Amino acid sequence: MMLTAKKIAEVASFQALFNCYLKECKQDSWYRVDAWMENNELCCSSPCQWIIEISLPKEHVAIAVEVTYKTIVGRHAFGDIWLKNNDKNWYTISEKEAAITLLDSFFEQKTMSLKKQELLIRLLESMSLMEYFLAENMTKNAPPSRCFIDAEQSLVFGHWQHPTPKSRQGMLDFHHQYYAPELKGEFALHYFNVSRSLICQRSALSISAEEIIASSLETSDLQISDKFIVLPMHPLQAQKLLHDPAILDLMTQGLIIDSGQHGCKFTATSSVRSLYSAHLSWMYKFSIPVKITNSLRVNKRHELDAGVVMAGLYRKTGFSGDYPSFNVLTDPAYVTVLLPEQEESGFETIIRENPFQAGQDQDVLTIAALTQDPLPNQASLLASIIVELATKEHCSESHVAMRWFARYWDCAIDPMIRLYDEHGIALEAHQQNSVIQLESGYPSNYYFRDNQGFYLSKSYRSYLEGMEPESSRVHDLYFDDEMICERFTYYLMINHLFSIIGRLGADHIIDEALLLNFVKQRLTALHKSLLGGGKLFVEQLLTNKQWAMKANLMTRVHDVDELMVENEQAIYCYIDNPFITADTTNQKKEVSGAIA
Repeated sequence: MMLTAKKIAEVASFQALFNCYLKECKQDSWYRVDAWMENNELCCSSPCQWIIEISLPKEHVAIAVEVTYKTIVGRHAFGDIWLKNNDKNWYTISEKEAAITLLDSFFEQKTMSLKKQELLIRLLESMSLMEYFLAENMTKNAPPSRCFIDAEQSLVFGHWQHPTPKSRQGMLDFHHQYYAPELKGEFALHYFNVSRSLICQRSALSISAEEIIASSLETSDLQISDKFIVLPMHPLQAQKLLHDPAILDLMTQGLIIDSGQHGCKFTATSSVRSLYSAHLSWMYKFSIPVKITNSLRVNKRHELDAGVVMAGLYRKTGFSGDYPSFNVLTDPAYVTVLLPEQEESGFETIIRENPFQAGQDQDVLTIAALTQDPLPNQASLLASIIVELATKEHCSESHVAMRWFARYWDCAIDPMIRLYDEHGIALEAHQQNSVIQLESGYPSNYYFRDNQGFYLSKSYRSYLEGMEPESSRVHDLYFDDEMICERFTYYLMINHLFSIIGRLGADHIIDEALLLNFVKQRLTALHKSLLGGGKLFVEQLLTNKQWAMKANLMTRVHDVDELMVENEQAIYCYIDNPFITADTTNQKKEVSGAIA
C-alpha cells in the first residue's frame, strides 16, 4: 500500500511522542502479542511480537500499541493502535487520535488548560509541517545525498526524541518556502547600517567581525560609510526589528539605516537560523522570532562571548593536534547593537567557520541525517552506505557495520571523552551538532558545532583560567562535574551514539546488543587510561543503575523554554542503564504474558 505524506507524518509524529511517553512516564506494561490478542479476542495484523498497554488516568480508558521493532537503545517502531473506553471493548484508532488522547491524559487539572492548548497546537502544527515537507520531498523521489547542505536540509522528521519535532511557532505559511531548510529555499540577507557608537563586536581571529561581513559584500552595491558598520540580518529577524519602537527611534535619529536585502544568497542549515553559502568561508547564526522544539531561538549575550572565548581556549589546548580526526567548528567572532537597559537588542550575530565550501562539501553529513528514518521505498542514509561498502568489499553487512562503528568511535566518541578527561571540557554533542566526514565510505573526521554547547568543569577551573583568563568572566561556562556527567550522558550517549546503534538495528544490519557490547568493552578499556573527569564519567556510565535523560515531553507539557531558565535546564528524567538492561533482558520472567 502506498502511504500518503499525511499518513507518514502521523505515524512519525506518534512514534516520536509515544517513545517520549514510554521513557518519561514509565506506565507501560509489555505483553507477548499472541497472549494479549487471545486474552482480548483480537487479531494482530502486523508482524510483531509485543504489545504495549497503557492505562490512562480516566477510569477504564487504555491504549494498546503493537511494537513492530523493539529496541534496547533507540526508538521502538509501532503498528496498529487500540483504544478501550468505558464499554471495555477495544477498537482501532489512528495515530493522530492516539497522540491527542495521550496529550489529554496530562491535563486533568483545569489550571493546565492553557498549557494543554499550547501543546495541542504545537503537536498539530508539527504534524502538518511534517506532512508538507514530506509531500515536497516525496515528489522528487531522490536518493539520500551526501553533500553537506543536502544532508542538513533532509531532516523532514526532525528531532527523534521530541513530541513536536517540526513545530515552528512564528513562521507563516509563505515563509517556509524561503526559510525552511527542508524546502531548500535561498535568500539574500537584510542589511542595516548602524552607527559605530552603538556597535559591540569581538573576534578571536586576526580579522574583525566587520571585516568578515564586508568580505561577503564585495560584489554588492551596498554603500558602507566609515561612521557606520553594516550588519547582516535574517529577513525574519529584520522584520521584527523594524517593528521595535526602540529601533524605530534610532532610525529616526539616523543612527540605524534600513538598507534592505543585498549580497549573495544563503540557505538554512538544519537549525533553521544558521545560514550557509557554498561560496563563503563563514556561516552566520542569527536570532529569529521563531520557537523551535522547546525554545525561542535567540542568541543570548553571554553566548556571543562564550563563542569567542571558547574559540581561543580550544585552540590553546592543542587538542586537535593530538587527535587530528577530531575538530570543533568554532564561532570566533560576533557583532551586535547595544541598547540602553537591554541585555539583547535582537541584532546579535554570530560568525561561524565554514570548512564545507563548494568542492569540500561531499561526504559531509550531520549524524541526524545519517540516522533519520528513510522515506518510503528508500534505505536510510546510513544503511545505504553500509550496503554499498559490503557490496564493494564482498563482506557481510554486519561485519562492515561493526568496522564502520569502530572507526566512528575512534574519530568521534573516544576523543570527546578524552577532551573532558584531559582538559575538563565536555560538549553538548547531540546528533544535530555532530557532523561526520567520510573517506571511502568510512568515518575519517568528526566536527562538533554549537557555541551554546560547552561545559567547563569547575574542578579544572584554575587550569582553564590559566590557559584562557577570559573564561572566568563568561556567564554559565563552568559547571559541577555531577551535572556535566548527567548532561554528557544524555547528549553523547542517548541522543547521539545510540541513534547510530538504533538505526543499524532498525535497518536489520546488525543486532543492537552487539554494538552495545562493543561500547561497553571500549568504555571499560578506556576507563583504565583516564585520570580526570572522564574517568568519573565512564565509571558512572558503566555502574550507575540509571542514566539521566532530557525529558522533552514533560518540558513541553509544562511549557518550559530551556534557554530562558537558570542554567538553561530542561526537565530531566531517568532511564535504566542500557548496559545493565541489555545484560538482563533475556533473564526477565514473564508473568501472565507480561514482562515483569
